[in-house]
Amino acid sequence: MSGGRPAHDIVVLGGGSGGYSCALRAAELGLSVVLIEQDKLGGTCLHRGCIPTKALLHAGEVADTTREAGRFGIKAEFHGVDLTAVRAYQDGVVDKMYRGLTGLVRSRGVTVVNGRGRLTSPTTVEVDGETYAGGHVVLATGSAPSTLPGCEIDGTRVLTSDHALRLEQLPGSAVILGGGVIGVEFASAWRSLGVDVTIVEALPRLLPAEEESSSRRLERAFRRRGIGFRTGVRFASVEPSDAGVRVLLADDSVLDAEVLLVAVGRAPVSAGLGYEEAGVRTERGHVLVDGLCRTNVPTVSAVGDLIPTPQLAHVGFAEGILVAERVAGLPVTPIDYTGVPRVTYSEPEVASVGLTTAQARDRGHDVEEVQYDLAGNGKATILRAAGAVTVLRAKDGPVLGVHLVGSRMGELAAEAQLIYNWEAFPEDVAPLLHPHPTQSEALGEAHLALAGKPLHVHG
Repeated sequence: MSGGRPAHDIVVLGGGSGGYSCALRAAELGLSVVLIEQDKLGGTCLHRGCIPTKALLHAGEVADTTREAGRFGIKAEFHGVDLTAVRAYQDGVVDKMYRGLTGLVRSRGVTVVNGRGRLTSPTTVEVDGETYAGGHVVLATGSAPSTLPGCEIDGTRVLTSDHALRLEQLPGSAVILGGGVIGVEFASAWRSLGVDVTIVEALPRLLPAEEESSSRRLERAFRRRGIGFRTGVRFASVEPSDAGVRVLLADDSVLDAEVLLVAVGRAPVSAGLGYEEAGVRTERGHVLVDGLCRTNVPTVSAVGDLIPTPQLAHVGFAEGILVAERVAGLPVTPIDYTGVPRVTYSEPEVASVGLTTAQARDRGHDVEEVQYDLAGNGKATILRAAGAVTVLRAKDGPVLGVHLVGSRMGELAAEAQLIYNWEAFPEDVAPLLHPHPTQSEALGEAHLALAGKPLHVHG
């Protein structure tokens, strides 16, 4: 295909969560789609993010369960971690999902082009000298791990999450730079697998974007698990040492470890791809869009980690679907990003939907709050899981936020999303029956309490 004629309805540049969801939905709506990906379909989430990290976390959970089997009357012994076998398990999960995805894309009639694409005009993308033209172009080139000044990544002693997932052996000790989602998840997984871990976070608490009480509960749980952390202190530099690395902090303290994992977030991949030359506005690498993912160029949209919205795979899915439906002429509405569920898959898990207490008060709400401790929940007691459900409401108004901490609590984020997005009042949720014994009852109990009729809660 050449000459720049619009041979397709949509050209999608990038085959990660946002890109392939856009391609699938557009093809389902009868549009002609070409999907360009330089690596493998599925992008960061499938190959270097969500799926392999959660597989690693599950392996860690199995290790912890084996160590603690005697507490449940089960005779089992923990003999260590075979990281080669753990990686084989991770790779098997990824490969199964990758084969399913490629088959699905093929079955929808999407044309897949493997290669590095570059935007050459508002309607064309070039790949290895071949031009693919469409009535609309969707930019979905995702993100890559960020680093900090004075922190040179070498892939051996100073790692990103990409390197951490491909290690051939576990380090004995690690400093993790960054106490956000990525850092906390790796700290949790590595500790379960026997690594001595210390997190360094410049802000005053771990998971600083979450409800403060959730952060504090996570910190208490991490202390019990032997995970060290330093908050409110900045990284200064790193240098090689006999142990591996010596990490110097801004307060002149020093941490020695075998490796330093840099987990300070992810930056958009946009440099050198022709975006600015084609007239697309960017800011600090992000492509700027409106509420419907439209750039300032009428024929170009952008989705996923490339744009300044939450860097979550399910957000990318939603944005990709929105763009496909808009291009197909269907009515669409902007995504309420506050209503998107967020989960950190550590042990314990931290999940939330909606506003934090501080955000709600900043918006002028008179906030009523209930915390239901999982100590009163039968299933959590069976699991020996600690945590809490926190629900906020506007005084005499709807639920403004739901915050969950505990083992497997991320599974409750879907119900929390429905409650928040339907602007339910606690009185609407209180009569709903939650199956017993499940941890979902904790959501019901919190809403009962906010509705003024607490059950398993001391007055």
